[in-house]
Amino acid sequence: MKMSLLSLLACPDCRSRLDVAARRSEGTEVMDGTLACTGCGENYVVVRGIPRFLPTTLTPAKKATAAAFGYEWTHYTALTSADREEFLDWIKPLDPSAFAGKIVLDLGCGKGRHLFLSAQFQAQEVVGIDLSDAVESAFQNTRHLPNVHVVQADAYRLPFADPFHLAYSIGVLHHLPDPKQGFLNLSKHVASGGRVAIWVYGKEGNQWIEKFVDPLRIHVTSRLPKFATRAISFSLALPLFMALRSIYGPAQRYAKLLWLKNRLPYVEYLSAISGYSFAENFWNVFDHLVAPTAFYHRREEIEDWFISAKLQQVQISQRNSNSWRATGVNASLKNVLS
Repeated sequence: MKMSLLSLLACPDCRSRLDVAARRSEGTEVMDGTLACTGCGENYVVVRGIPRFLPTTLTPAKKATAAAFGYEWTHYTALTSADREEFLDWIKPLDPSAFAGKIVLDLGCGKGRHLFLSAQFQAQEVVGIDLSDAVESAFQNTRHLPNVHVVQADAYRLPFADPFHLAYSIGVLHHLPDPKQGFLNLSKHVASGGRVAIWVYGKEGNQWIEKFVDPLRIHVTSRLPKFATRAISFSLALPLFMALRSIYGPAQRYAKLLWLKNRLPYVEYLSAISGYSFAENFWNVFDHLVAPTAFYHRREEIEDWFISAKLQQVQISQRNSNSWRATGVNASLKNVLS
């Protein structure tokens, strides 16, 4: 834990300041120690460089979801060349300039790929939280970056004091038991004049997944041992990868194949991932099959979230005809950010 994180942390229960006592350090970084609340006296641990604010008990749904994605991101830890383009597409119309000099929160940071990019985009400080063991991968992927911090915590119980200038959540809210409440909790940690950005699964364009894939996920693959779900994912990813490379990729690249592209099913999304490596596509399939909880949201739901959070300058757009990206500003008149 880098000491610069301390000023951003607060007790998740009483919001008081935390003091740190280190048991083991590496240079200026606390690797093992205790965070003591100066208000209610509660203690939290720092283990392997990561502050841990885990609740004493988790609901079965949260526990299963954390186990699923913890497995995924501790087995697929690589940061890839596709991450930058994909991240910027998920947060459109934002671009790297939205991060420069800002204090940034990543809700559901997974293996840390977006933390790495936020730092590259010159964020002042960027904090990633995740409930799962994915924090171990995120920490290893970013610990060399002086402005990146990783915290293990629940999205509904965030341990932060100072609000953030930019908070985003990519592909996470739709896996929470109550996505809207997760969004509202994220939004309340954004400073006046700060911005929220999200990307979630859309109900529009995913009817066939809800009809055919979801029953398999809910009743079978999310309940199997992870090695079994990996085997099923491989059996599906292999023909998918062959179709992407031999059909969707060429149809996307060559104008003379426009007639073919116009006839292909699910063409926008599959064309978008046609250049991914086999590993990326395999883990995408696994991601869809392993999640115990997944919601698909209509545009009207996203609009309601932003209205409920009292965000303004809201922009909502569809991505690949099967998901929604949205952003808005906390337009409170107090302490408006420059």
